[in-house]
Amino acid sequence: MISAQAWADAQRLWEFQQMGHEPRPSSVAIGLGSHDLGVADATADLYHRGMMPLIVFTGATSRTTRDRMPRGEAEHYRERAMELGVPSDAILVEPRARNTGENIRFSRALLKEHRVAVSSVLLVSKPYEERRAYATACKLWPEVRWISASTPMTLADYMDSIGDARLVIDMLAGAQQRLMIYPQQGFMIEQHVPVDVAAAYERLREAGFTSRLVADTAEAK
Repeated sequence: MISAQAWADAQRLWEFQQMGHEPRPSSVAIGLGSHDLGVADATADLYHRGMMPLIVFTGATSRTTRDRMPRGEAEHYRERAMELGVPSDAILVEPRARNTGENIRFSRALLKEHRVAVSSVLLVSKPYEERRAYATACKLWPEVRWISASTPMTLADYMDSIGDARLVIDMLAGAQQRLMIYPQQGFMIEQHVPVDVAAAYERLREAGFTSRLVADTAEAK
């Protein structure tokens, strides 16, 4: 049973993770691999709106995707985008990345290999990871302009699409934790975290929404 307080705290984290960027024409889109095929849908929609001429789908598999996406997240994304009318020659596949940092580094290397000039990137992620992905990308590739994008939807609708509300809250807590501890570890740029957002995260952690948290010595002390 998820309490009313946990629902409210999850909603606050959901709102904070959304960057609120307006999509604009860019050199390329990078779709970050995950369990959520909605990322491929959102990327395909941006392509059909003329926002970019080229897509990179990046991602290997993880414990949450190896059964559902045995050919790799990026490959399944590519297949989904092609089903939605994106031509195959508008898609590059980066099949090795296993975390957000690798998504950015490996995609950058792939674009360089293909001699693609990049000045701006539409960074397409799950809705609750926009800010985390943005902060990582700005750290690892600061020379380009990053614009965050995801499927526009409410938290309730996203939970319905995943079919596991508790898992979604766990993932929200995990994304928020990384946003707060990874800058000190050099993985992403600092993002100001409002007091109420930090408090919402702490309440969710104390309530046991911890399956997606990483070990952090500062929190352990």
